[in-house]
Amino acid sequence: MSEEGRFTIELEQLEGYQINVKFDWRRAADLLMDEPPPLGEQSGPNASRLLAAAAANCLSASLLYCLGKEEPLDNSLRTEATCILVRNEKKRLRIGGMEVRLIAGPALTESKRFDRCKALFEDFCVVSASIRDGIPIAVSVVDEDGKVLYAAD
Repeated sequence: MSEEGRFTIELEQLEGYQINVKFDWRRAADLLMDEPPPLGEQSGPNASRLLAAAAANCLSASLLYCLGKEEPLDNSLRTEATCILVRNEKKRLRIGGMEVRLIAGPALTESKRFDRCKALFEDFCVVSASIRDGIPIAVSVVDEDGKVLYAAD
């Protein structure tokens, strides 16, 4: 399933730092974004959190697609994304890195495709592959006991 070309989403400021995001898919719900205090009221995720969520979601979907193609196994994967915030030389806050940990259940780790997929899935993730040149992303796949099954920096 390929998505090529362009898409446009609309953002509208409601009040303060609250921004409503309207997606180009009719069935996709709007998303309220906000900044943490002291600027905003933390009524929704800010851009840094959405970037971490986007990278983690894309990696998750890529691994699930490789393992299950059009019908991934339900409730077989959990993912944790950690965003590391740093200050640059001008003391401006920046994303210094991300760590994405995919926690694969037995239905995935016992799949005959698992060994092949864990070596391939990162390369097909549009988001993490696109931002990796500017933001380091450490990716790992672990089983439910925390045993590392795959790791890449």
